[in-house]
Amino acid sequence: MRKITFLKAALVLSGGALLLRSITRKFKASASTKPHTRLKNWAGNLTYSTDKVHYPSTLQEVQGIVRGCSKLRALGSRHSFNYIADNRENLVSLQNMDALISLDKAAQTVTVESGMRYGELAPFLDANGYALPNLASLPHITVVGACTTATHGSGIQNGNLATSVVAIEFVNASGELVTMSRQEDGELFNGAVVALGGLGIVTKITLDLVPSFKMTQFVYRNLPMGALKDHFVEIISKGYSVSLFTHWENQNINQVWIKCKAEKGVLSYIEPELFGAKVATQKLHPIESQSPENTTDQLGEIGEWYERLPHFKMGFKPSAGAELQSEYFVAIEHAYDAIMAIESLHEKISPHLFVSEIRTIKADELWLSPQFKQTTVAFHFTWKQDEEVVLQLLPLIEEKLAPFNARPHWGKLFTMEPKVLQVQYERMEDFRQLLLQHDPEGKFRNEFMEKYVFGNS
Repeated sequence: MRKITFLKAALVLSGGALLLRSITRKFKASASTKPHTRLKNWAGNLTYSTDKVHYPSTLQEVQGIVRGCSKLRALGSRHSFNYIADNRENLVSLQNMDALISLDKAAQTVTVESGMRYGELAPFLDANGYALPNLASLPHITVVGACTTATHGSGIQNGNLATSVVAIEFVNASGELVTMSRQEDGELFNGAVVALGGLGIVTKITLDLVPSFKMTQFVYRNLPMGALKDHFVEIISKGYSVSLFTHWENQNINQVWIKCKAEKGVLSYIEPELFGAKVATQKLHPIESQSPENTTDQLGEIGEWYERLPHFKMGFKPSAGAELQSEYFVAIEHAYDAIMAIESLHEKISPHLFVSEIRTIKADELWLSPQFKQTTVAFHFTWKQDEEVVLQLLPLIEEKLAPFNARPHWGKLFTMEPKVLQVQYERMEDFRQLLLQHDPEGKFRNEFMEKYVFGNS
């Protein structure tokens, strides 16, 4: 994938927006279908159902592909663990369309093409005095892919990544270019942001920005899980972003990662203990058996926001690599009870885990966001790559979380029945109607969309 060469970028000031186009853009694959060995997702647990993958380099090529296909789905960084992006006939990858289109300093927004990844966007923003409010654990994922599935970072006062979206541009089923924005489309826009790829092929996205900031990160080890009963919100509010890592063994939180803004006068003193947990004196990986080389700096060292908000550095292999992931969201008021419900399964789930992460995300108004009208606690599971075993364990976890109306992450593994999932989203029917408006014949609907959105087996 082409990296943005900032030093060689052409800078043009126009209408208050800073426009960037690389003057060293490499030759790109044509928009024609390129049959190859079928692609796999990032984890390698899923092989996509067709080898017909289109690689457009221009908007016009995208429109031509859409008009020429009866069925089509878009691929991002292929970091989904289920078949949400799969299609039996045609796939389109926007990897060749990864330009940074504009930085509008007056509006404090940035517009990028769909192939842009967070790890490439963030350094440019910081160099120009701006930041994104939040980032996911991995900077390797595409901006559009993360937003359209409501992927998130952490922080009780931070929304998921989709809440930063102020406008999108997409090609609908007839090949027409559609632009929707928070300002112009109001409530419908809340339905269009987290669209699971169902509205069309997103070609551009515009994000809200905040002034750049510096951060620091430190880790505590071995927090007794019992401390969460009366102090969960207090502990999870200790920083701008807080993550709890556990193996669900011995009612113990193995690591507490606290990421704080390094504002004037902050962290002149790091508390040596947190409800019984001791501050770490060496850098750690969330999976303690692995080298911390690829994790972002800890031990209170101050760095840029994009070098602390993710858990992993852009230049390294993220996370465990050969793994599976699942994640469930529960309203924050049920946090401790949900933790104890999962803990009751520790003997079954611990042997098959690399690690599990607990974090929080602020409520929003996006129709298909798991945080729709509720601040949530997220239970993330990074599993060893034995899909047969994992798919046997997920129904047990889902059963334990059922009393709390858990919602799964759209792009990770789950076994929840479609009707159970759909009832969690009060705007689901409105979302279906929005999809039908732009894709009446179901060009962008695959088996996942038919099953979980439209309720068709």
